Amino acid sequence: MSDTAPVTTRTHLIGLLLGAEEDWPQAFEQLLALVGPITSDDGVTHELTSERLTIEPFDLRQPVRTELVIDRLAHWYYHPREWLKKAALMNDTYLLNSPFTFQSMEKHSAYCALMRLGLKVPDTWLVPYKNPVDNVRWAYTSAKYNRPFDLKTIANRLGYPLYMKPFDGGGWRGVSRINDEHDLVRAYDDSGEMLMHLQSTVDYEHFARALSIGPETMVMDFRPEQPMHNRYAVSHGFLSPSAGHQVAAISRIVNAMFGWEFNSAEMLVTGDDVYPIDYANACPDVAVTSLHYYFPWAIKALVRWSAYCLVTGRRPPLDLTMRRYFDIADRDDLSEAAKLDAYLALADEYFETEAYWAWCEHHLPHLDRAVLEWVQSEAFHHLLNSTVVTTYPAHEHDVFLAHFEGLIRLWVADEKQRLGIE
Repeated sequence: MSDTAPVTTRTHLIGLLLGAEEDWPQAFEQLLALVGPITSDDGVTHELTSERLTIEPFDLRQPVRTELVIDRLAHWYYHPREWLKKAALMNDTYLLNSPFTFQSMEKHSAYCALMRLGLKVPDTWLVPYKNPVDNVRWAYTSAKYNRPFDLKTIANRLGYPLYMKPFDGGGWRGVSRINDEHDLVRAYDDSGEMLMHLQSTVDYEHFARALSIGPETMVMDFRPEQPMHNRYAVSHGFLSPSAGHQVAAISRIVNAMFGWEFNSAEMLVTGDDVYPIDYANACPDVAVTSLHYYFPWAIKALVRWSAYCLVTGRRPPLDLTMRRYFDIADRDDLSEAAKLDAYLALADEYFETEAYWAWCEHHLPHLDRAVLEWVQSEAFHHLLNSTVVTTYPAHEHDVFLAHFEGLIRLWVADEKQRLGIE
């Protein structure tokens, strides 16, 4: 008989790897505290806590205390990216976005994968660098192997207007709308050492942005021409049922294919036709001044998915199973709609969607009302006010605070209606 007492409590540490943002980390920390202890079916009581991670030298064999990391930094800061890789490989740390796949499956790879699935990705060309790369072998290689090409001929083949964008871009870096040959030449000259795509566009009725966190997806009416505080329109049912299903499905399918669990996807929509244009935005912007109305849902989904992964012991996925998707894509006996449903079934399998929602209903039934109360509390008002103060010039504080408070009040009213609260 063993003298070792059974484990009755476990504390799980979530690490937040952050850049300049303060609003959503504060919200995450406050909502995590609302979760409370969770007792799993084996009788173990789980408590969840978090800390903000710091950047320092590290021993590759040094154990990592953090069981799960939400990363908003490593997509551009390489030192913490390499720490995440070490933590995943050496310590089984759960990463909501795999730096292995995000480093290799950037926009270019994602375009290719979704084209292979038969989705309506606009025609896209990759063109060589405008300026030589910093490599001593460039001159010889260029002279011997680079074939001359006519950029204007490619653009004419795609048709104007079109877009020029980096193959691995993010945050709209380097993206240009090309209306004519003058725009084309100027944008290519300005691209420097960035490797660029030329991509055709389509006449569209709606620009949809789908934010997916674990198995949860919010499809939003996005207006990229507006300033950031006004880009997300509070618009329900702006897509047809078919288009809405496709947009939500594509967002989760992309994530499951690449092992991304916190990502946004952008699509152009005309009627029932959906054209994916950007879906490599791992750990996207979730600031309250960007999402406003949708902010409470986003942070709640982050908390729910993190809790589910830790308490259930979900194993961090390190391997991709893209061949399963391609096997469906190559079948001749399935319609486009049937293939999309088959891809979505694989994604739901990856995210354990049915088990996730059952687990949330059993272990987190209080969270919706708790978050609703929190959004109406002084703590949230302080978070919103401090974010506005640090984001906008002093003479605009009152205007923007009133703007965001109005949108949050709308969310509160809608959430009360959804929960059946008078």
